[in-house]
Amino acid sequence: MRIYIETMGCPKNIVDSETAAGLLESKGHEIVAAPEDAEAILVNTCGFINDAKTESINRIFDLSAYKEENGAILMVSGCLSQRYGTQFAEAMPEADIIIGVNDYDRLPEILEQYQKDTQVCTGRKEDEDYVEIGPRKRMGTSYSAYLKIAEGCDNVCTYCIIPYIRGHYRSRGEEEILKEAKQLAAEGVKELILVAQDVTAYGMDFDGEYHLAGLLKKLCRIDGIRWIRLLYCYEDRITDELIETIASEEKICKYIDIPIQHASDKVLKEMNRRSTQASTEATLKKLRDAVPGICIRTTLIAGFPGEKKADYFILRNFVRDMKFDRLGVFAYSKEEGTVAGRRKDQVRRDVKEARRDRIMALQREISLAHNEELVGRTIEVLVEEEDTPGVYLGRSQWDAPEIDNSVIFTADRELQPGEFVQVVITDAYDYDLSGKLAE
Repeated sequence: MRIYIETMGCPKNIVDSETAAGLLESKGHEIVAAPEDAEAILVNTCGFINDAKTESINRIFDLSAYKEENGAILMVSGCLSQRYGTQFAEAMPEADIIIGVNDYDRLPEILEQYQKDTQVCTGRKEDEDYVEIGPRKRMGTSYSAYLKIAEGCDNVCTYCIIPYIRGHYRSRGEEEILKEAKQLAAEGVKELILVAQDVTAYGMDFDGEYHLAGLLKKLCRIDGIRWIRLLYCYEDRITDELIETIASEEKICKYIDIPIQHASDKVLKEMNRRSTQASTEATLKKLRDAVPGICIRTTLIAGFPGEKKADYFILRNFVRDMKFDRLGVFAYSKEEGTVAGRRKDQVRRDVKEARRDRIMALQREISLAHNEELVGRTIEVLVEEEDTPGVYLGRSQWDAPEIDNSVIFTADRELQPGEFVQVVITDAYDYDLSGKLAE
């Protein structure tokens, strides 16, 4: 059967989709690049915040047109279907097959047994340990790949529904991670991006110890890998050993994503975060002292329930003083089933959105200042695509794909996606850089 897969949401969903594609292909199905060519369509949804849910639902409706036009089977998977289960099935009669995040291993069987004009809905609870399904069929770029090292989350932040969707934290076996990383390198991947809900918790469920630094050192020994990037590191688990590993290992990008969420100790406590403003500032100083030039990315929430003006000013001043290299701010999204969602002291939508916008305006100034410091320097850039003849788009080691900045540069020779080149930076903008290929 010809199957088209569309992925919504985060990099972890991308890995799930590619795993499903590999399993389906191993059972004789063909993965196609366009929905109009498909006999079955799989939409892997995101259910993290309201905007993501709306986007997923709208896309399901869009793709349901192919069900009417050519009789394609419409399948839905991911966080949204896992979260709402039968309730989702009742509200979405357009979907023929609805599975959760723990059912990908059963998808070929479910598809094979599917009877036309019926609806199948299943959402199995998570397994006790991390489950290996099989080899992925990568559907992204040939040179960059996400590498999932754990599933689930035990942090139980009061605003977040993910632990209830993805289950408890399960670290993936080191041997399997290294095996997949070597396979990806053999396929031509040059950038590995480690993902989990919290990569710094890797191995804690094995023996109560942190194992990320040791895993990174082994990944750095794999031939062919040029960059290793870390996403989603919790501040209180960034150990001295991890910092030393980032500093000493050449392949590890001098980049770290730390979702801090807030700076007010009162708000952090109500979010059930373990960090404080003081501990965060101390960790950032350690990182910057040990790894000169490190790019620190963070995400923040504006307008958390009960956030007063004083809390907002603490957050704004924190952003001003810490001068993050990369930063994103979300207006708090009230999620049903969460502790924060049940609170009565919700912040008005216009207030939280205004607070978000003011912090982002401040960050634009900070980002521009950081970028202006790079004018005149020559930096290494990973080529991603040719935008127009002789003009290319790429990324530095300080930029994660589809999240951070781009480097736009000219070249007087033909370049290939995945090629590493030296670029002289000639101009800076709020978020992007421009330059020319170094001679």
